[in-house]
Amino acid sequence: MHFPKLWGIASGIALSSSLAFGWSISGVVMDNTSQPLPGVSIDGFNIAGIHATSGEGGVFGLSSDGSTALNGAASLQMSAQFFQGMLTLSNVNAGILKVSMIDAMGKILCQRTFQNAFGNISMDMSKYSAQGAKFIRINADGRNSTYTVAGRNALLKEGDGLLPVLQFSLTGYTNTVYKMEQEVETNVVVVMEKGNGPVATSSASVIPASSNSIWGKSSDSKPASSATVAASSATQEATISCTGKTYQAGDHDMSVNVDGKKRTFVMHVPSAYKGDKAVPLVVDYHPIGGSGKGQLGGTQYKSQTDPEGVISLYPDGTGGKSMMGNGWNVGPCCSNDDDVKFSREMIKAVEEMLCIDPKRVYATGFSMGGGMSNHVACNMADVYAAVAPAGMDLNTVNSASCNPARPISIIMFRGTADGVCRYSGGDSGFNDGLNFLGAEKNFKFWAEKNGCTGSPTTNSNGCQEYSNCQDGVKVVLCTDKSTNNHSANGHDQGDGTVGWPFMKQFTLP
Repeated sequence: MHFPKLWGIASGIALSSSLAFGWSISGVVMDNTSQPLPGVSIDGFNIAGIHATSGEGGVFGLSSDGSTALNGAASLQMSAQFFQGMLTLSNVNAGILKVSMIDAMGKILCQRTFQNAFGNISMDMSKYSAQGAKFIRINADGRNSTYTVAGRNALLKEGDGLLPVLQFSLTGYTNTVYKMEQEVETNVVVVMEKGNGPVATSSASVIPASSNSIWGKSSDSKPASSATVAASSATQEATISCTGKTYQAGDHDMSVNVDGKKRTFVMHVPSAYKGDKAVPLVVDYHPIGGSGKGQLGGTQYKSQTDPEGVISLYPDGTGGKSMMGNGWNVGPCCSNDDDVKFSREMIKAVEEMLCIDPKRVYATGFSMGGGMSNHVACNMADVYAAVAPAGMDLNTVNSASCNPARPISIIMFRGTADGVCRYSGGDSGFNDGLNFLGAEKNFKFWAEKNGCTGSPTTNSNGCQEYSNCQDGVKVVLCTDKSTNNHSANGHDQGDGTVGWPFMKQFTLP
């Protein structure tokens, strides 16, 4: 089992706030006659790589440290307290423990390393707090957790508030969702009702029959070269004024008003951003049940874009149409708000504050955030130069109304063993109106929309690629076929080391 990040959840922000390094859950799955159900597939909507199967007697257990032991998940969690400048770590169990104090510009003020660390450890960090320490990073055997220092007496965890939303699925039973409310939950009873199982598929095809795009294929269309893109970017930067658009590095809570409602997002400004030249902007949409802060902590793109001074945004979805928490309005599910309008207003507001190149704005996202980044490719091709969805496709409702303003490049990340959004597509299993195209239909759909001709080829990353498309755009599908190496079940965040180099080669015409 692979977990890309050791998640921590705040248990309160007080004078000595304690923040756990992870979560765990154990219990039993049964039907409505109290008969235990073995073989139930358990997958995570909002955290990548969660997968387990109920065992004999319907017993299950899983936790953020990767354990799926059926005798129950770990109950002991490492925690951090910060009081009057004193950092105390409790329940430590690490071969190598590193603690770093970092300022707002990313400079390490202090780093301490402990070998074979067990029990409780206390460190006086008041000196570095006074020197402007903004973050505390704790690395336990290679697993990072980052905290924001809020004065001398509080810590805020990166990804604060993120607990798993779990899907329980079994053939012949209606999918069931369980939302964790506490960091450690035991003796949980999940009841599944007999009904339509997760095997329903869609027989409807929404792929246009014609090989021509809606714009008409130009016979002399050629892919844009990297030299052309670089020249275009240089020309654009020269015409953009950056006067007064410096900004302090860090994660900033922001909001815009959309239709009379306050919509929130996190604006991440890396230390490499100087405000002296126009830089790209990446909007990263969270999964259902997630948050902007949670996606900031889980995305694989930030580590790629930060060194280049790229600004990234992590918007918060809203609820109202889903039992699973905040999501996005991608057709029949899962919000009542206009998230396309929200995205436009958010981007506009940030462009007024920071020196953004409006021709180099990109979208990505995971799970329902992947569905949203597919959705904005249909509705915001005049804003986004390219998109990189992961873990979800278009559905039959929003694909039927998909009408992009121009051809748009897209790279998709999907897993053949995805237990949340099945690779083959079909009904979501939650009676929410979502019926997905599936990875391969989604791939062909975008190839048709973008006027691509010929057959896809395998590129240098091992992904399938349509490269002969209108206006030099490309359509790419990266498929994870593993089940026990890179991912636990294929429902994962997009690979930023592949997605970012792909997206940044494209600019708006």
